[in-house]
Amino acid sequence: MNEIPEVETMRSVLQRDLVGRRVKLATVTVGKLVKPHKSAKEFRTALEGHAIKEAQRLGRNLVFLLDNGHRLVLNAGSGQILMAATAKVTKPKFTQLVISFDTTGELRVVDPKGDARAYVAKPPVEGEGAEVSKFARLSVGGDGLALRKAINELADVGIDAIEDQIGWDRFAAVMRSRTTPLVEVLTDERIFSGLGDLYADEILFSAGLHPTRSAESLTTIEIRRLHRSFLEIIADAIKHEGTSFEDAPWTDPYGKAGSYQKFVQVFKREGQPCFQCRAPIKRVTSKTHDTYFCEKCQA
Repeated sequence: MNEIPEVETMRSVLQRDLVGRRVKLATVTVGKLVKPHKSAKEFRTALEGHAIKEAQRLGRNLVFLLDNGHRLVLNAGSGQILMAATAKVTKPKFTQLVISFDTTGELRVVDPKGDARAYVAKPPVEGEGAEVSKFARLSVGGDGLALRKAINELADVGIDAIEDQIGWDRFAAVMRSRTTPLVEVLTDERIFSGLGDLYADEILFSAGLHPTRSAESLTTIEIRRLHRSFLEIIADAIKHEGTSFEDAPWTDPYGKAGSYQKFVQVFKREGQPCFQCRAPIKRVTSKTHDTYFCEKCQA
């Protein structure tokens, strides 16, 4: 489970521990991981010998600025990014990428489902940058637009709740343009990047809105409420360093679990009483989502 709070927690840890380190060796065991490079050798050549200057994030992507102006992009997918003190620490099964440094320590990408990606992006040639997402262009500040313009592969990343500053009025423009259910709008990566079922469910509960309601039907007051919940839930989950359930034990790069699961109101609580009204939490299943909500609080 890697949504914005989990990836931002990883970014914060790696900013602290990787900045200033120089990549000594990159070992790739599955070539698919390092697309869009032609080969693992091309990826290694682009990365090895360069120092990390800054750790950034956009949506589910970790972005490491290198000393030559290029950027290493890591997206763990449904896997993990871990740090090991030395090469002697046993590598977990499905470790597909190992990056070692001129000092001790290794960064490892564990990819059991094969949906992680790693690549080194060069700055686009002037005048040849990819078109930035029309939704992200609604941002009035933050670092998101600059990252999209610097990395062609991330140009179409949707609105990031933290890296893009978007007021309720522009948020309203997005909602009023969509006829699909709210939960589908929030989890559509083209529109809002880095939100999955967990945080979408919690945002909608906080805003008191039914997940299957059409986005375009919201009133101005409801949009303001949703916008506030959109920002507050993600910020609160980051404060608690992500969410880790027993059946989905997410950890930071050093194995520390998040604690936001202690504050979850509806997600994975089917049949249990709502903390607000005591009505049982419901679940609806679609082709792409298991959505949890309170039928009374989100009427």
